Amino acid sequence: MTSGNNQAIKVLLVEDEDFDVARVRKTVSLSSTRIQVEDIVSNGKSALEKIRDNPDFYDVVILDYQISGGLRGEELIQRMKELDQFVQIVVITKMTINTTDFDFANNLLKAGAYWYCTKYPGNIEDYVYQPTDFILSIVNACERKKLEKQKLKSDKRLRQSNESLLESKRIIGESKPMLQLNEVIEKYAKSEANVLISGASGTGKELVAWNIHLKSKRKYEKFIPINCGSIPHELVESELFGYERGAFTGAMNTKAGLFEIANNGTIFLDEVAELPLQAQVKLLRVIQEGEIEKIGRKESLSVNVRIIAATNRNLTTEVNEGRFREDLYYRLAVIPLDMIPLCKRGDDILLLFNHFLEYFSRDVEIQPPSMDPKAKEILMNYKWPGNVRELRNVAQRLVLNCPEKITAKDVTSHMIMRNPIAAKDETVIDDLYSGQVLSLPEMEKMFRIRYFKYVRSISSSDSNAAEKLGLAPSNFYRMLKELGLK
Repeated sequence: MTSGNNQAIKVLLVEDEDFDVARVRKTVSLSSTRIQVEDIVSNGKSALEKIRDNPDFYDVVILDYQISGGLRGEELIQRMKELDQFVQIVVITKMTINTTDFDFANNLLKAGAYWYCTKYPGNIEDYVYQPTDFILSIVNACERKKLEKQKLKSDKRLRQSNESLLESKRIIGESKPMLQLNEVIEKYAKSEANVLISGASGTGKELVAWNIHLKSKRKYEKFIPINCGSIPHELVESELFGYERGAFTGAMNTKAGLFEIANNGTIFLDEVAELPLQAQVKLLRVIQEGEIEKIGRKESLSVNVRIIAATNRNLTTEVNEGRFREDLYYRLAVIPLDMIPLCKRGDDILLLFNHFLEYFSRDVEIQPPSMDPKAKEILMNYKWPGNVRELRNVAQRLVLNCPEKITAKDVTSHMIMRNPIAAKDETVIDDLYSGQVLSLPEMEKMFRIRYFKYVRSISSSDSNAAEKLGLAPSNFYRMLKELGLK
């Protein structure tokens, strides 16, 4: 056979009768430019040695089913396929000359044979089988070998792509909540159940959705993320479910909705609480019936999609106040996942920060800047209201502004981190007076205690702290004493 690389089909013939060897040779000689019988052996052991000693050399083995020796039939076929998974085996036999035995054929195919044919009777000397069919079976067998090899390469590329994507979406964290999160992701990825991820903005809800998808059996299918809050209410249905040409004024062409595009894969509905009630009704139908209703289409369209939804709102409250359908809530929250805010993840803060420093340093082709211990302490004590997203932004700004060393002053700069002392505790006023109305002097004292503690935490000495506050050291020491801090 002259293939894409102009190589003939290489055949190994396993036959112990000279008469049948001659017949096989004569049959394939009609296509001698395409098929070459490279080697002939008379027993199974020799056949296995040839395949083992010449890896990926033979394209097709023509095998006499009743070969002499102890190694023959299905066992020999299986051993050949173990040595070379791509070699194709065409079986020739006299056993079925007077019978149609489907079980026999089935067993051959299960063992790994590509095809089999019944030898012509011995009084037909010219050919072992009808020449056109025999040659065609060999050509098709070789084509199958090429397809199997291409599929293996394609599958390998898919796996590598999936592994690469999974690495880029890796969840970083060694705190107990993160270890538990990774465990449930592994468990829930094996399921087809819908998932509802709840948590504040920036906690990594989409990252979790990606991990569930990439570890599921749908990993080679599409992952379609959509922010429900970013779509105008009047366009939500057409975006999610699509429309037919002429369904309304301006519908010049048929549009596939996101559910149709995500068929057999996963769709991620971020900020699902933003969906208008009418769209919620249609989403419920997708979950219950596995069908979408395209605008302007009479018949429903079947889809197979796993839904992962996310929200930073309390959906129970939304249900109680009539803004979210209760039946939809229970359909989405088959598996509920709650994301932990960054401030409760302990040492993960520095782990993530170092990861982002390295990432953005590579991006601008510099070595990651070193970190002052006081700067690390500030990062650890900061509240991080924007969670991981805010941490990422801070790391990027620091790399751009402090390419060599990051100090406490750099971190507390308004250019780098907005109002860190206020953000350290969003409910600073509530914490200060604990629900009571205090006198102004009492409130001022409590605030001064906190503020003095903070300034001292980012200063190299009390003299340095006094300088930052614009106070003479003697006044600073006096105030510390009054506040009970000295």
